[in-house]
Amino acid sequence: MIIKHALISVFDKNKIIELAKILTKCNIKIFSTGGTSKILKKSGIDYMDISQYTNVPEMINGRIKTLHHKIYAGILAREGIDDKDLNKQGIIKIDMVVVNFYPFLNIVQMKKNSLNSILEYIDIGGPAIVRAAAKNYENVVVLVNKNDYQPIAQEILKNNNSLSINKRLQLATTAFNYVTEYDNNISDYFLEINKNKLNKNLNNNIFPKYLNIKFVKKYDLCYGENKHQKSAFYVNKNILDKITYNTTQLQGKLLSYNNKLDSNVAVTCIQEFYKPVCVIVKHGNPCSVAVGKDILSSYLNAYNSDPISSFGGVIAFNKELNEELAKTIIKKQFTEIIIAPSVNKEFLNIIKFKPKIKILIYKNLDYVKNNLELRSISEGLLVQEPNYNIEEQTSWNIVTKRKPNLNELKDSLFAWKVVKHVKSNAIVYVKNLITIGIGAGQMSRIYAAKLAKIKAEDLDFDTKKSVMASDAFFPFRDGIDMAASIGITCIIQPGGSIRDSEVINAANEHNIAMIFTNIRCFKH
Repeated sequence: MIIKHALISVFDKNKIIELAKILTKCNIKIFSTGGTSKILKKSGIDYMDISQYTNVPEMINGRIKTLHHKIYAGILAREGIDDKDLNKQGIIKIDMVVVNFYPFLNIVQMKKNSLNSILEYIDIGGPAIVRAAAKNYENVVVLVNKNDYQPIAQEILKNNNSLSINKRLQLATTAFNYVTEYDNNISDYFLEINKNKLNKNLNNNIFPKYLNIKFVKKYDLCYGENKHQKSAFYVNKNILDKITYNTTQLQGKLLSYNNKLDSNVAVTCIQEFYKPVCVIVKHGNPCSVAVGKDILSSYLNAYNSDPISSFGGVIAFNKELNEELAKTIIKKQFTEIIIAPSVNKEFLNIIKFKPKIKILIYKNLDYVKNNLELRSISEGLLVQEPNYNIEEQTSWNIVTKRKPNLNELKDSLFAWKVVKHVKSNAIVYVKNLITIGIGAGQMSRIYAAKLAKIKAEDLDFDTKKSVMASDAFFPFRDGIDMAASIGITCIIQPGGSIRDSEVINAANEHNIAMIFTNIRCFKH
């Protein structure tokens, strides 16, 4: 096909003059509308106004510009098949369409805009034209992405006003995705206002009937869960422009699949705490968590609580990192990733001598409660709300004769914040706001407790007067008996077992204080 006529009607006019100039150089006649025609005229580019071609002016305050059979017939016509119909009706075949839409998502995000003003930014003619052009890609070039203007224009110039069928198909695919994304944004907006205005009595159900999600590849990862597996990182396109938490990499090689998973665990755990805290994550589990008077002491407390597991782990902090910390980490251990909200210049000047260490900066820790967690399975998609606010102490009950003292309460709250980030079955031992033993991912609760005990004993921690947290209830008293044998004086757990009375009696026998949180925090 030879491109002879192009329709240009764009809201975003960036790079459009450069494109139009090349098309004019190729003797391609341009049709245009409204604001686009004005900018073409200002730049001295020849064009024909759509209303002049159709002999129908723009109507109802510009709402109708391109809704005319001469436009759609010209776009949908098939070369060599529909020529007779076009000639009979005096219709010009349109070989190229350059269109982008009103920025609906940006308008929605501007809170000052009312519903009526937002409705004005729902493009009608634009999506219809793009769909028509993409459908007829064998006969029409469709451009919706301004980054494609220059390379496509150069290819048209080079190939005597033609473009390969493969390139046209590629552009049509981009166009259909563009229309789909646009329609999904509008659909999501209407679903949201419908939920807010009409469904106030539906128990605040956060799960929409239609889950319109589009993920866009941000970058390839260096490898997957194992090195023979390829992997990539995708972001939710629907919320890309309004994301409240994101990460920037300052140094180091490309992240791997496991790097992303461990970093996510570290950051979600970090956001539980306000005082200086360090979390070290290994294979999807916190291996040590500690609070300190400053960021250096929090790191030393965390590292010393499990130096063996900390080797190669992801280290995360909730405060700015400095030179002294950089020197200490390099001296103490091997690590692949360090994560923090910020780092000073002195830190970077030290850490740059270890260029393989990946430095990640996160920008916001706020949990967005309405965000949904998604997990794919072979049959489909599992969706749930995130596990937040489980440390709400108003629902806690002290169920034993002995009440926890102030230090035990502080350690219990700390342990409860940590245990929800440890894979089930999970047990966490804490003393003085430092984890001294963590048992993760066991098939029975007693073995999780035994594993935490082994770790604490191997590192010569004094477990007397420490606290134990469990992510779910104890089904038998054996876990409490074992805790008593190593000097634990307070246990925090959800409760809810049919043998709760047996478990409480065991705690009373050992003079252990026990807190029921009345909420489970499994992590699978």
